[in-house]
Amino acid sequence: MIRIRPLPSLIRLTLLLTGLLPAALAALPITPAAAQDATAAPLQITWEVRNRFRLFREERDFQLQVEAMRAGTILAAEDALEIQSDGRGWARNTVNRLCIDRSGRVSEPCTRDGVKESYLAPVDHPVTVRLAGVLPVGATCAWTFDDGQGPRQSTLDCAEPINLRVPQGHATAVTVDVSSGADAPQRVTTEIAVRDILIAGLGDSVASGEGNPDKQIALADEGFCFQSYLGGPGSEYFRPSRAGYKGGRACGSSGQLQTWQRYSAVWLNPACHRSLYSYQTRTALALAIRYPHIAVTYLPLACTGATIADGLLGSQRARECLVTKSGVDCQGKVNAQLAELRDALASAKRRQPDRKLDLVLLSVGANDIGFSELVANVIVDSGTERALFKRTGVLGSVEDSRAALTNDLPRAFSKLRGALKPLVGDLSRVIYVSYANPVLANGTVCPGGRAGFDVHPSFNANPERLNNAARFVQSEFLPRLKDLALCQSGILCRNPSSDRMTFVDAHQAAFANHGFCARASTDPEFDQACFSAKGDSFVNDPVTAASQPLVCGRGASEFRAYLPRARWIRDANDSYFAAMTYPQGLPASAQPSDIHDATWGVLSAVYGGAVHPTAEGHAAMADATLPAAISLLRLDARVPEVIQEPLLPPMEQQPAAQQPQ
Repeated sequence: MIRIRPLPSLIRLTLLLTGLLPAALAALPITPAAAQDATAAPLQITWEVRNRFRLFREERDFQLQVEAMRAGTILAAEDALEIQSDGRGWARNTVNRLCIDRSGRVSEPCTRDGVKESYLAPVDHPVTVRLAGVLPVGATCAWTFDDGQGPRQSTLDCAEPINLRVPQGHATAVTVDVSSGADAPQRVTTEIAVRDILIAGLGDSVASGEGNPDKQIALADEGFCFQSYLGGPGSEYFRPSRAGYKGGRACGSSGQLQTWQRYSAVWLNPACHRSLYSYQTRTALALAIRYPHIAVTYLPLACTGATIADGLLGSQRARECLVTKSGVDCQGKVNAQLAELRDALASAKRRQPDRKLDLVLLSVGANDIGFSELVANVIVDSGTERALFKRTGVLGSVEDSRAALTNDLPRAFSKLRGALKPLVGDLSRVIYVSYANPVLANGTVCPGGRAGFDVHPSFNANPERLNNAARFVQSEFLPRLKDLALCQSGILCRNPSSDRMTFVDAHQAAFANHGFCARASTDPEFDQACFSAKGDSFVNDPVTAASQPLVCGRGASEFRAYLPRARWIRDANDSYFAAMTYPQGLPASAQPSDIHDATWGVLSAVYGGAVHPTAEGHAAMADATLPAAISLLRLDARVPEVIQEPLLPPMEQQPAAQQPQ
């Protein structure tokens, strides 16, 4: 309750306010009528939590996002930041200033804006308090803050904000006495209670942000030689090299894999290709931006390549190694996501026994039905590669995926429910965000061909296989995921009322116009000039390609991964130009020692996020997810009524026992 005591008259005003109203009113244009109302606005105390997305160490990174979100939606904010960064991406600097390091370890304590805090169980929060309304000229404010540990007092000009820290878990009473010359003093009171929300992000590559390194790889303008599986003369081809690499670029030249890896893209977590651009991060961040009275503690745990069995419930193989100044650290294995979450919650509860998990964001199931094998079956067209990959299990058919969808995924989903229950309780607090169909543009299936996939000579999206895969995804896979999440259409749940997850798929309609083949006149100029719609973007002659691999004659260093595009799905060319991943986390038997080997040529074209959402795609997914999160967390609850009352005379303000006789 906010209590205001100005001149001697009793006025009751009931204001239905949300936490956004002050900001919304400030953004409205001032009309004469509005200006007249403003002069009558009562004084009130406003407050907000500073740097309230607690993953960020520094306020400047949070404020960058706050300013961008003035555009209205997360997608509009992403577009604005992309243009502001000249396509280099806003995360390239922020990724180095987080409370979770790049190996995935939580910094305990984490120094945020110069103050050491427990990340998982904060004991207090930084807030800024202001007096809003029409202030008398030269007014002086005597502030009192009482959190139960004794009042703190401060007197200063009423136009000045006050920065302080308030405790987690209980309210701080705030009183301000406003004095201005001979005018009668006014008193305003309120309470500050910060709600800290703990959110975990779980799932696979779509959940982790695959395809969107926090700092895109720096490519060289010169070519780098890859061999083909056929071998022999004429079997070599050149694609852009890594900037800074001084080793041999010609096939047959020496070059150590660890040296090559030093010039990799930068990820929030390279072992899992976690990215700040993921829809999960953007949703949690948007909550913090939109609601000034909360703090958001966010745990990103999703991992590219994860299945329910190998990734969420059990450990999985790492995607890439962590490159540090002292060397290359290869984890090999990544702990199970739910085990990591249990450990984090246990650590938090040791400090705060009542600490609970408020929300889980989840996307999983694609790898369980062999989606990457299905994609490989569509794009790998050369007979030699198809025969080789079929023997090694890299290619999968629609029939294989259908069998897994019918038999394996429901059983795995049931196990996942059982594992999540003890962590979150009611599974409605798990927001399952479905996938988008990646092969649609203008509402129809992409035509196929080499466009967007000519980074590798054997790639060519076969139209027939592409259509078959698109129909399976749209009519079977996506509907079945909804059934699994909502315990419907024959999916049996032990207790449907508490086992149903919250399901989000509103973004799918927008993606129907933004698949991997979508093109527009507003696409980046480099893309239009250098990524051929006919699929002939690269120079075939090895002598010429060694120094200039692009037909357009421009340098690969001009590519910008983070500029607005018609396509919200990365194609293979994007994957190579944004991340050029050598998945060193693969088994040693699958890792050729020669960095020019044909296997690295294939993997570098797809393991950086081919057929995954772009940063814009993730922003659109976050826009779809945000309303569900707001509803579950009940963040739009009404604020109590505001009351104006007269300031009591000094004698009446004292307790009776203290009044003089």
